Amino acid sequence: MIEQIQTGSPAILAFRLSGKLHDQDYRTFVPVIENAIAAAPGPVRLLVELIDFHGWDPKAAWDDFKLGIRHYADFERMALIGDKDWEAWMGQLAKPFTRATVRHFDAAEADAAWAWIREGT
Repeated sequence: MIEQIQTGSPAILAFRLSGKLHDQDYRTFVPVIENAIAAAPGPVRLLVELIDFHGWDPKAAWDDFKLGIRHYADFERMALIGDKDWEAWMGQLAKPFTRATVRHFDAAEADAAWAWIREGT
């Protein structure tokens, strides 16, 4: 499931991902991202909080990959919050597919992630 988190800023998007993601999740999620990018005066920032996250089914993984490629230059910063080792690795894996600065934060560092994503806005 993908749940949007209100940020109070059109330049900052935040989402909570949980469980296993499916194509239907992306049918709702992608238009929100694309509308925000279209409305923003420049690159946007993205914060993703992973809660009991189990990854993607094959179609959702492909949806995620296409989204990243299509918006390669549209993100300035990405903060990933999660406690699992593979979630930290996921942040490293994303770096070649975006111009954004990508950082991983443990769940205990959520406040630091929010501070970093809001820094200078």
